[in-house]
Amino acid sequence: MTAPVRRASVFAVLCTLSLAVPLFGPRVAGGIAALLLVGAFVLTDGPLFELLAYPGDYEDGRLYGLLTFVLAGVALGLLAVGTEMSTAVFVGTVFLVGYGNLGEQAARLRTDDDVARVTAFSIAGAIAGVVGQAATVAVTEPAPVAAVEGSLPEIVFLAASGALLAALLRDVLLLYDAPIVMLSVGLLLWLLAELEPALGAVEIVAALAVTMALGYVSYALETASAAGMLTGVLLGLLTIVLGGYGWFVVLISFFGIGGLATKFRYERKRDLGVAEDNGGARGSGNVLGNAAVALAAVLGYAASSATLLPGDPDPTLFLFAFAGSVATAMSDTLSSEIGSVFETTRLITTLEPVEPGTDGGVTWQGEVAGLAGAAIVAGISLWLFPAVDAAGAAIIVAAGFVGMTVDSLLGATIEGTLLGNQGVNFLATLSGAVVAALLVISFAALG
Repeated sequence: MTAPVRRASVFAVLCTLSLAVPLFGPRVAGGIAALLLVGAFVLTDGPLFELLAYPGDYEDGRLYGLLTFVLAGVALGLLAVGTEMSTAVFVGTVFLVGYGNLGEQAARLRTDDDVARVTAFSIAGAIAGVVGQAATVAVTEPAPVAAVEGSLPEIVFLAASGALLAALLRDVLLLYDAPIVMLSVGLLLWLLAELEPALGAVEIVAALAVTMALGYVSYALETASAAGMLTGVLLGLLTIVLGGYGWFVVLISFFGIGGLATKFRYERKRDLGVAEDNGGARGSGNVLGNAAVALAAVLGYAASSATLLPGDPDPTLFLFAFAGSVATAMSDTLSSEIGSVFETTRLITTLEPVEPGTDGGVTWQGEVAGLAGAAIVAGISLWLFPAVDAAGAAIIVAAGFVGMTVDSLLGATIEGTLLGNQGVNFLATLSGAVVAALLVISFAALG
């Protein structure tokens, strides 16, 4: 057993101590945490220090990794006992991070493949998250078996979502940023638990299987990096569970068609210097830049359906905001990926000829492709959602076209100075979502 695996094993055991909160109460758990914190300061050398130390701990002779890990657990524990955060969410999060890390370190002994290690973390973390939550429910409820069975769908959903987010954060952050991962996952699961997903355990597992399969296909086809794949799978799972399969079809249409558009005449785009890096494989930043607003709309829809938002807004507004943001992302992607192969590019603000790939440059071919992209999203929405009629489809097309135009205007004015590409994508999709929602409100007021 290598040193990283031994260290991960010890940290996993320490994570198991989080069960002290539901078993013995916060005071006993606080005493255990205090002992661990004292130990992190007292141990400066020796076999136990060697066992627990991360590479960066040796310079100062302090167990900073253990210290920050315990402090993150204490912060989550305080939220669990001092607010409405569920104790089961707290324990499940700590289990997930600790045992997920152990699964990944064990996988490192056998393979250097990134996807294999990410998969090992996700599976081990999800299983541990389920066990931690179920154990907490079992020891805190008077009828443990019935309570666990009734909570199982939510437990599975939270564990899977948390494992995917943790794996993504570990991929984009440093390997030793477990405290940040733990806090981020705990806060996300706290939010998701409040939304009370209505799907059963079988449906949630099926949703996870569908999104993971499509995510792996995107990775295998080199339209997404490992981090991009994780981001897409997490977004897909949240979209299915909190919105429905119709929402997922709209979202996956963008990822699928957008990925293929990236590969369209890729050699030509590479010769022109306008091709996406990494062979067109999109990373987590690109995925989030295009889909963060859509995810916010899904969360807003779920929150409004559960009457958690002030003023009880109509959930349909979030549906149109979602479709408007995806239509913008589709329009912008098709416009840039198809339009960039033509050498008749003009700057949108002055219509002066510019080099292909110039920020804010447009072609008439790209504009047509972008309009077609918005029409695709509108057509799918018209087919899948009863709330979207012909007028609603026209609103989605208009929102997509406006969002695409905003993207070009921002590219011509502030991209590269105030904002990067992901920031521009985010603001463009936000504008598409806002335009769609405002048009729905305006039509409702007129009618």
